[in-house]
Amino acid sequence: MAFASTRFINEKVLELQKEIGSNAKTMIATSGGVDSMTCVMLARRALDKKNITVLYLNDGLMREGEGEEIKRFLKTVGIELQIWDVKDAFFEGLKGKFDPEEKRVAFREVFYKTLGQAVKSYSVDFLIQGTIAADIAETQKGIKTQHNVLSQIGINPAYFGLKIVEPLRELYKHQVREVAKKLGLPRKFAERKPFPGPGLATRIIGEVVPERVEKVRKATQIVESILTSPGTFQVMAVLLSDKATGMINGKRMYGDIIVVRSVESKDALTASPSKIPWAKLYKVRDKILAEVPGVVKVLYDITPKPPSTIEYV
Repeated sequence: MAFASTRFINEKVLELQKEIGSNAKTMIATSGGVDSMTCVMLARRALDKKNITVLYLNDGLMREGEGEEIKRFLKTVGIELQIWDVKDAFFEGLKGKFDPEEKRVAFREVFYKTLGQAVKSYSVDFLIQGTIAADIAETQKGIKTQHNVLSQIGINPAYFGLKIVEPLRELYKHQVREVAKKLGLPRKFAERKPFPGPGLATRIIGEVVPERVEKVRKATQIVESILTSPGTFQVMAVLLSDKATGMINGKRMYGDIIVVRSVESKDALTASPSKIPWAKLYKVRDKILAEVPGVVKVLYDITPKPPSTIEYV
C-alpha cells in the first residue's frame, strides 16, 4: 500500500492536539535535518505558535553555518530560533572517549541533560523530537545506539526531566521526506542528506576534539558540494585515527587519512556504495588535499550495508 502523507499529517495533527493540548508549552530541538524540521512544521500546524520553542544546540559538531541557515528559514514562518552555545559541555563529555558506543552514550548524556536544562529554562511541558523507525530498529537490534532513543531501550525520559513526543517514530526516511514536502518544508531541508544527531562526532575515529572536528567539517563541505545528487542517500567524509606517510611541500610527514563515503539507500537499513565517476573522485581528492591541513591520503569506501553501517561510529 502506498504511503499516504496527507492522511498521516491529518492524523498526527489531531494526535498532537490531543496529547499536548492547547495551552501546554512545547519544545523542538532541531539540528536542521529533515526529521526535526518536519517536527517543527507539524507542531506549527497543530499547535499555537506562541507555545512553541525551537532550539538549536550549537554543540560544535554540526556543519558550518547550520544554525544561521535554520534561523533564516524559521523567521519566514514566524518562528524565532533559540541558539544555545554548548560546545564546551559536549567536548568535555566526549573527552578521552575512543570506543564508538562510549562516544554515542556520552553524547546522549550531555544532549539530554542540556535539553533538560532548556526545558526548565523555558518552562516547557513537552519535548517533540524527530525519532524515526530506523533509529529505533538499529538501537533495539544492538547495531548502534542512536542518541535520540530512550524509552525504547528502557531509559525513562523523566530521568532528564522530559516528556517526549515522537510523531515520526513509525516512518522511514523516504516517508519523512514526503511528509516534509507536503507540509511546505523547502527542498533544501526536505531533501537534505541524513546527518546524525551527534553530528561530526560520528565521522571521527578516535577521540573527538575541536582540532579534528575542524578537519572533518572542511572535508564534509568539500564532499557534499561535489558529490551530493538527488539519487544519493548519504554523502560524508570520515577522519581516521590511523596516520600514513606522505609528502607535503617536498617533505616527508606522517599525516591524516580521510575516507569519502557515498551510498544509495531507501530506508537506511541496507545501502550500496555509489558508483562515482573517477573524474569526480579526483576532484574531491584534489580539493581535500589542497584545503584540509595535514591530509596525505584520500580513500573511497565501497562497502555495502551490511556488513558495514552507513556511518563509521
